[in-house]
Amino acid sequence: MTDHAPTASSSSHTGNGQQQSNRESLYSQLRWSSHHTPITRRRKLELLRSYLPDWIITILLAGLLAIINNVHGFRREFSLTDTSIQHTYAVHERVPTWLLGVLAVLIPAIIIVGFSLGVSNSVWDLHNGLLGFVLAQALTVTVTTIIKCTVGRPRPDLIDRCQPAPGSVNASPYGLVTDIICTVGVDNKILRDGFRSFPSGHASTSFAGFTYLSLYLAGKLHLFDRRGHAVTAWLCGTPLMAATLIAVSRTMDYRHHATDVIAGGLLGLVVAYWSYKLYYPPLGHAQSHKPYSPRIPNERMMGAGEEGYAPTQGEEREGLRPFRVQSGREDEGNPYKPHGHNGLDTSIEYPDRETVPRV
Repeated sequence: MTDHAPTASSSSHTGNGQQQSNRESLYSQLRWSSHHTPITRRRKLELLRSYLPDWIITILLAGLLAIINNVHGFRREFSLTDTSIQHTYAVHERVPTWLLGVLAVLIPAIIIVGFSLGVSNSVWDLHNGLLGFVLAQALTVTVTTIIKCTVGRPRPDLIDRCQPAPGSVNASPYGLVTDIICTVGVDNKILRDGFRSFPSGHASTSFAGFTYLSLYLAGKLHLFDRRGHAVTAWLCGTPLMAATLIAVSRTMDYRHHATDVIAGGLLGLVVAYWSYKLYYPPLGHAQSHKPYSPRIPNERMMGAGEEGYAPTQGEEREGLRPFRVQSGREDEGNPYKPHGHNGLDTSIEYPDRETVPRV
């Protein structure tokens, strides 16, 4: 009897087949909502009434920027001999405001829309992804503008904006001056903006948008599944590199001090992380690619002490299985036995059934 060792070609074929299977498995996992039962009209109205105020408040919050940005704001005293504010005013910025909007707002939003509709095939994922993103940007821009107006820190190019009157010198004995020495009007837009250095709005906005996008991609691609994926890490880290370059460009244009950029970047990063956590599970979660379920439970949700819900054969064929709140390992052998402190089975109508339960 002769043993037949596997040939190199068969081994290669097996390896390619395994890789293809893994790719198909990942793609199938990401398209978690390709098959689902239609959501009822009543349920749509419930979700609309629940989340419409969130959208309205968030948009109004972003609209406050137009009001806050036009106030006079606080203006600190400064020294004419301070070399840190004697840089030349750059008429043309490397990343103007309109380009910042395209890079840090429009592009991440388009990627979220494309991923949620084109890959996940989920309107609910689209809703959660965009609501968290808009909230992150609205909070970041509003907080940044409020701080700018109240701190009143001079920009590195303030003296060039100010154009001090001939013969102006620092006051005695304190050695400081105010905007009274400026030859341009005190309400001049360029001069007013010259006292809004801290924190950097470009840095906070770019880090808010790109950090949220990085978290969104990391969750979808299971970056922290303990397997180690260099390509995924590069993909999810690229937005953060873009945010860093935009932030650094502000020091190159002498629009901000280094501390302004660092503070703005940290502000945007923290707000983006906080906003993402409101609508998606932790990145290490087994279902990090799915959004949280609606905060209003469906009427089909089981009460405490009731029998757990088991999917029908038709639902099993379509891949619809219930998600359960697990509090231990003692019942893991029974796939349909309710878990948790109150025995709740969180299998409810789409999008509830196909999302991560709130526990």
